[in-house]
Amino acid sequence: MGKQIWKPGNMLYPLPAVMVSTGDTKGNTNILTVAWTGTICTNPAMAYISVRPERYSYMMIRESGEFVINLTTETLAWATDYCGVKSGREVDKWKKTGLHPQNGQELRYAPLIEEAPVNIECVVTEVKELGSHHMFLAKVQAVHADEKYLNGRNQLELNKAGLLLYSHGEYMAMGRRLGTFGYSVRKRQAAKRKKRQKEK
Repeated sequence: MGKQIWKPGNMLYPLPAVMVSTGDTKGNTNILTVAWTGTICTNPAMAYISVRPERYSYMMIRESGEFVINLTTETLAWATDYCGVKSGREVDKWKKTGLHPQNGQELRYAPLIEEAPVNIECVVTEVKELGSHHMFLAKVQAVHADEKYLNGRNQLELNKAGLLLYSHGEYMAMGRRLGTFGYSVRKRQAAKRKKRQKEK
């Protein structure tokens, strides 16, 4: 079978489904769910989120210049969906979801979500008004990792958290591991070593 050609659109899936916590200078806070997020740079550590200007949290981010990216898990799937379809103008998402705000290390206005396995504190460096969404480019100020996902060597085993993904309108749990970074090269090298040993 062939492939259909569609009009231009976003079909880059799967994506991380994250909850972004925000706050304004008056003490109001909110949670919104976004899938348009990702890494920009390693050094300095930078990330981005893209938000529609009509979203309740949009002006909070513009005003305070900060937000927190909170990773989500299977157990947070309901809350993640709720915070994406309900507006903070109408409901208190903290109360409705049972999530708990927590003070961060570096930010003044945006709280962390206590239940998230990882919280990434971000300060906005630039806003790109691109169309339907505005992109907030931000520098990462601090990362919080839940100690229950640290192993005996104090390394984060994040994939054991049951991370949540978003793919074409559906929430998905991360599947089985197929390999680790660089495994394609390591397998070839191991095969060559094995072949050399047989030839000796």
